[in-house]
Formats: sequence, structure tokens, C-alpha cells
Amino acid sequence: MFRLGEKEQDMSTGQDGHDTLPQGLHVEAKPMGPVCNLNCAYCFYLEKKALFGQGGHYRMSDKILAAFIRNYVESQPTPVVEFVWHGGEPTLAGLDFFKKVIREQKPYKAEKTIRNSLQTNGTLLTDDWCIFLKKNNFMVGISLDGPEQIHDTYRRDRKGKGTFADVMRGLNMLQKHGVEFNVLACVAKDTAKRPLDVYHFLKAEGVEFIQFTPVIERMSDEAWLNKGLTLAGPATLDREEKQVQVTPWTVVPEEYGDFLITIYEDWVRHDVGKIFVMNFEWALSAWIGIPASVCIHAEQCGRSVVVEHNGDVYACDHCVYPEYKLGNVCSDSLIKMVEKSVQSGFGIAKKTALPNMCRECSARVACQGGCPKHRFVMTYDGQPGLHYLCPGYKKFFLHIPKYLRVMAQLLENDLPASLVMEALKGPLVIERGNPKSGNPGKGIYVI
Repeated sequence: MFRLGEKEQDMSTGQDGHDTLPQGLHVEAKPMGPVCNLNCAYCFYLEKKALFGQGGHYRMSDKILAAFIRNYVESQPTPVVEFVWHGGEPTLAGLDFFKKVIREQKPYKAEKTIRNSLQTNGTLLTDDWCIFLKKNNFMVGISLDGPEQIHDTYRRDRKGKGTFADVMRGLNMLQKHGVEFNVLACVAKDTAKRPLDVYHFLKAEGVEFIQFTPVIERMSDEAWLNKGLTLAGPATLDREEKQVQVTPWTVVPEEYGDFLITIYEDWVRHDVGKIFVMNFEWALSAWIGIPASVCIHAEQCGRSVVVEHNGDVYACDHCVYPEYKLGNVCSDSLIKMVEKSVQSGFGIAKKTALPNMCRECSARVACQGGCPKHRFVMTYDGQPGLHYLCPGYKKFFLHIPKYLRVMAQLLENDLPASLVMEALKGPLVIERGNPKSGNPGKGIYVI
């Protein structure tokens, strides 16, 4: 299961729909807050320094680190505690900081399975870093948008220089040391026009796990500008948003849908079972009735919180604003803060505030209205709360069911979903029936 990029939540039900585990928490920690060594054009987090004070100290202290680890382990009701270290750029905290992480986690390993994930831009990785990450079984998510021309369009350093060469050096170092990794590729306006260039490049570089994240940001209105922010915060689900102008790098909705469709058509013919595109995995899970593991397509949100460098906890990575602060790990229980987030209406409102257009949409089972931050568009009949990417999401989710249907049937018959590639060449006849039904006949799969 992909563990980085867009936040994932612990599964609370099994494939048969019955409760199997208590509903877990997902906590994303930012040991350096919004500090980063890069200056990516589309980053929404760098300017969050305005909320903490420009001259502040951003490195998470030993005291807060110890309090966070203890609080998270004690609050997590599931047997696995997944620590996700994010940013800004978390490697700026230094290798010694993460050695302290391992030492602080060690006393709790007798009671819980503890895992660590690191989301990084990859530019600061060294042999020493990779040896440490491999030894301690870190899953690493590395940000890479595609080949050099595409990547360097938006992902530049503070001197305006492209970062592609440094990122690739970091990725190759992870491969050299056998560190488990995946790629988070942001899809901005220009990137969306070159889907196969992105996909084929990542394949050629040996990337097996990919997540595509659409870039969506609104320009600030007066309220956000007064906070020192040029980008608008979360859309309010129960009212019409007055400012709907997006940034120049924001992806065009229909083009994002076409981007996913183009890659899907290539993937479903050549790479099922070899390359794992998490956007496609989520769609298949929704089709076969597994609750969404990623918050943007879950029916409700509120159980994925962020711990900042100073220990403050916020309702979501997209909601690091004073009005969404839940407490602090040094003084408040994480489980109680999450319950506060859900019960206050933050999580429930994702479902209850859906406009009628979404409630009646045939793609709702997979989309669920998308991330609340980006529900700032009016529906055709004048209701607020439509997701900006609605045309793109709908285009994609309604294009792929012909493939999902066959993959679901294959899985139901204990056959690999990769056989869909054979079914695309013509009727696929399997000399076996459904073992669950005891039917010994043939299985025929047609797209």
C-alpha cells in the first residue's frame, strides 16, 4: 500500500465489508515545519512561515519529538503505527535527528509494530542517509515530476536553478542501497499536456510505485492576504467562495482527466501487475467496494492530522491555519484531538455538504467529492461546494469501468488482475470456474 504523498488512512473494514480493525489515525509530522531548501513554484507550504513568524526556530526539539512519539503510540488503536515525516524538507533536520527518532521509538516496539516513511525532494540524500534508511526499513517517497524539462519547469532551488540532476542523483542512490521507495509526481498545468512523456520516463528509471497529485491553488482574497498568504486556504463547505481565480500553474480540470486516461490506456495494456499507479489502485478498490484508503476520495475526513515542528496539531495538511488547530502533542491526546476534529463537523461535513450534483453523480463512489480544500466552484444550478477538478475526475472515473469490471471479475475468481492485458487482445477464456461457487466451467472475460 502506498504510504506517502496524499495522506492514507488505516483501513477499518475488510474486503467483505465487515469490521476487522478499529479505525486508526494517520499523523504526518513536519520536523522542520515549512522550511525547505527548494523554492518550487507550486508549493503551498513555504509561505506558512507567515503563520509561525518569519524569524522563528523551526527544527522540532528533542522534547517535542519524545512527546509526539509517546502520544502517537499510545493513541493509535491499530497494531501498526506509521510515522510519516514530511515537510517542507524533513532531511534538513539532519541525520542525527532521525537517529533520535529510532531511539525514541525503540521502547515501544514490544507493544506496537512501528514503521517510518520519509517524503523528500531527494536533493540532500547521501550514502550515509541511504545506509541509515535501509538499515531502519524506511519507506521513502521522492518528489519527481518527470523528465528534466518537465520537472525543472516548477521544481527549482532558491537560486532559480533546476533540481532534476540533484533529484535523480538522490533517486539513484536509493536504488543503489536497495531502499524501498516510490515517486510522488505533481501534475501542474504544463505537465498535464505530456502524460506519456512523464509515465514512460518514470518506467525507464525503474520506478514501480507512482502517485500523481494534481496541483490546485487559488489566489488569496483580502482575508488570506491579511494573514500574509498569497494562496487561499481551504474552501468553506457551506458557502459560496468569492475568490475562484486559480494560480497560473494550476492544472486544467479536463486536461488532468485526459492525463490520467492517457496513462491508464497505456498501463492497462502493458503494465498491470508491474507498475503500480496508486490513482488507479484507488479506483479499483472503490469499484470492488473497499473503503478508500486515501483521504481525498474517502467519504469523510478528519482522521489524518498534522503535527508541526512546535508540536501543534492541525486537522489536515491543507488546514494549517489557526482556526483548524486542535491542540499540542505535549499537552493533548492525539486520539482526543482527532475525535474533536471529526465530531466538530470537519470530517462529517465532507459528506453532508456535497451539492446535489455530486450526490446524483455516477462517479461519486470513486470520487466522493474530492478534497474539501478545493471545493470552491459553483454547480450548474448555482450550488456552492463543487470540486474544482470535477470535470476531470468525472471524465477519468467514467472512462475506466470497462476495465475495472474485468479486473474485479478476475480477482473474484482468484486470478491476477494482470490478465486484463490478455482480455484486451480478445475474449479471454480461462478453463476454470469460480472456485468460491464450486462451478467447474469456463470463465470468459471480455472488454
